[in-house]
Amino acid sequence: MPERERSENSPERNRRRFPGISSRAYEHPADRTALVALRKIDGFDILLRKLSGFIDERKIRLSLLADGVKVGDLQFPRLQAMLQDSVDVLDLGFLPELYVVQNPQPYAFTIGMDRPAIVLSTGLYELMDEEEMRFVIGHETGHVLSGHAVYRTMLFWLTNLATKLTWMPVGKWGIDMFINALLEWYRKAELSCDRAGLLVEQDLDAAMRSLMKLAGGSHLAEMNPVAFLEQAREHEGGGGVRESVLKLLNLQGRTHPYTSIRALELTRWVESGDYQRVMAGEYPRREDDQRASVREEAKAAASQYKENFEKTTDPLLSKVRGFADEVAGVGSRIGETMYRKWGPTRGGEEAGAGEDGED
Repeated sequence: MPERERSENSPERNRRRFPGISSRAYEHPADRTALVALRKIDGFDILLRKLSGFIDERKIRLSLLADGVKVGDLQFPRLQAMLQDSVDVLDLGFLPELYVVQNPQPYAFTIGMDRPAIVLSTGLYELMDEEEMRFVIGHETGHVLSGHAVYRTMLFWLTNLATKLTWMPVGKWGIDMFINALLEWYRKAELSCDRAGLLVEQDLDAAMRSLMKLAGGSHLAEMNPVAFLEQAREHEGGGGVRESVLKLLNLQGRTHPYTSIRALELTRWVESGDYQRVMAGEYPRREDDQRASVREEAKAAASQYKENFEKTTDPLLSKVRGFADEVAGVGSRIGETMYRKWGPTRGGEEAGAGEDGED
């Protein structure tokens, strides 16, 4: 990160902290619904840890220690300071490990359930200035606070299972449906963590620069944030039915939303007033997470999807608005079914909740 960029884009200011903040404060409604449902299941965390053995997280960590650079006071100390700041802002309570790995492709990811670790590529480190990198690290810290390793673990496990069932089309088709639902949650999880990144960075301009660089490289002088958001709106609504189908096909297998769409969604979150409310100290607390209602979160998710579908100018999606209810309800139906079977009551919500016919 050149010194010139650091001095121009690193304002001297104290960042607001959010004691006891719940990840529900920034999670996209669909992501929040799935996580609330999964958290209600007694023993689900134990099951996930057993399934995560398929990923062999210890092997990955040993590989990072052997072939990456572990960030600390003596190595990449500025990154270490940014990580500590991010942990303090979101009141995470512990410091995840952070590694830098040599790769010209700009990327970052978070792995691990028992010992979460954040991995940054040198391509990403060299692309971002200090404030933009603060947004990136805040995004990854959001993954840790939300426990999004659950998605990565389940996706890995189900994908492996699907490859073993290729000889049985019906079985594989059913698993593929779960995989597609998980990918939808995962994409919404990325939108969630963009919000977490903004809560840590507390500068929308820096967040926008970060996303624009991911799309167009370091040539910020050749890009314009207003035009960047406009192209996202054009993607959302432009073209005919054929283009709409192509957009849906292009999303198959993707874990991340399109970059311009991420920028647009983050801007919409700010415009909705939710960001300002969190900044003012109006946010759910972690101590109340177990009392969160799966059904209420599902309703919020359904409302969000309906609102998006009602506003869309996409010619195909405008014809299938009823799909919104189905997508929004997938997480809650799966989650409620699982904890009705295996989870005793928690936080005052009965295991039979949701059986009275309400959507």
